[in-house]
Amino acid sequence: DRSFRIDAQRLQRRFRSLQRAVHPDRFGQRPLKEQYYSEQHSSLINKAYQTLLNPLSRGLYLLELNGVEPAQETDSDADSAFLMEIMEINEKLAEPKNEDSLEEIETLIKVKQDELTKEVTAAFERDDLQEAKKLLAKMKYFANLEDKLKKKKIPS
Repeated sequence: DRSFRIDAQRLQRRFRSLQRAVHPDRFGQRPLKEQYYSEQHSSLINKAYQTLLNPLSRGLYLLELNGVEPAQETDSDADSAFLMEIMEINEKLAEPKNEDSLEEIETLIKVKQDELTKEVTAAFERDDLQEAKKLLAKMKYFANLEDKLKKKKIPS
């Protein structure tokens, strides 16, 4: 199934089922070759699960499956209003730590990510891969903001 829309509970059940079948702990007494294959398969299943669970990575993977190159940082398809919004959020993140401000930014990022996920879902359902590509590029910006926010909340 190459749909962007997923059933997260079904995905999790399938993941656990596959992991139970190939988990390296089950192969501790088996020949080294089988242990190696078990580790490789377990790792691949983990990577696939993480890819499918995250809307951004799932969308990028679907583009790849359909032969569409994801937007690069140098692509300048993003509109100026969107880029201004990103710059404003970045500026707020650069300000000295303020819990209220950080919570406000976190809420804004979550809302934007949810909106973009809905738009990407609709684009894939219409088979509009170019629109999905543009929306996923926007999702990348918000994922980067989310990473910056997490680093700001948890100082190293």
